[in-house]
Amino acid sequence: MKITREFKIGLLAVAAIFLFIWGMNFLKGKDIFSRQMTFYAIYDDVSGLIESNPVSLNGVNIGQVNRIRFMPDGSGRILVENIIRRDVVIPDNSKSILTGMSLTGTREIIISLGDSPNLISNGDTLASAQQTSIQDEVSQLVAPIKQRADDLFVQVDSVLVIFQAIFNKQTQQNIVSSFESIQNTLDNLEQTTETLDKTIEEESSRLSVILSNTESISSNLKNNNELISNIIQNFSSISDSIAAANIQQTLAHTEESLANLNAILEKVNKGEGSLGLLVNDEELYNNMQSSSRQLELLLEDIRKNPGSYINISVFGGR
Repeated sequence: MKITREFKIGLLAVAAIFLFIWGMNFLKGKDIFSRQMTFYAIYDDVSGLIESNPVSLNGVNIGQVNRIRFMPDGSGRILVENIIRRDVVIPDNSKSILTGMSLTGTREIIISLGDSPNLISNGDTLASAQQTSIQDEVSQLVAPIKQRADDLFVQVDSVLVIFQAIFNKQTQQNIVSSFESIQNTLDNLEQTTETLDKTIEEESSRLSVILSNTESISSNLKNNNELISNIIQNFSSISDSIAAANIQQTLAHTEESLANLNAILEKVNKGEGSLGLLVNDEELYNNMQSSSRQLELLLEDIRKNPGSYINISVFGGR
């Protein structure tokens, strides 16, 4: 049988189309000769994820992202279709984790195996999760530092404003004046110290005498220690005697005596008794004074003229 030219051209075209399709899928990571299955995962944001990005398990590439489209429910979530090798054992409670964006700006899907005895089937949807990108982690780490740096800059700015407000021209002049005053004070202190040194040097002889006298007094006190002890003991004995005396009873008797004296003086003031009459009766006082005067005159006359009152007879005469 003779093969016609048209058949050869058609066969070559089919082979070319097949090789083209196979080459395109190969470049995309698809192997049309291997057995594959599809699973789905739903994410809120897939920035950086594109079709043909790898799907890996424990660091081994087992498939790729085949298609990315929105969920038909209008929620805005993203449905990601993935194809993987059918010979990979994946429990149905495994998770499809969308990694964070790498430094090159790409993302991939990592399968985190579960522990279920049931395996996924073609077309199943796995639970999804998302990792934070390196940029996000760095941002989370840097954000507090940035905030503290901003606060620090604000504080530094406030401090600079305060310094500018404090250290104005007048304040600078006051500070200069203060340092000048401190220098003058130090100079005066130095002069005072020199004067004190001279005074101590001049009065050193007197200080020696004073110290010598002090030492002599200390020696005397030491030598008369026994005498001082006896004096202190005597004072202690006197104090004990005073303490032993019934001072309260004595005070009580004194108070009683004063009360009696007050009663007597009260009677005298009222004119009761002889002393009261004598003190309060002026006529009686005058009579007694007159009688005392007459008695005094009589005694004086008897002293001068005893013969007029006393007769002495030696021989029995009168």
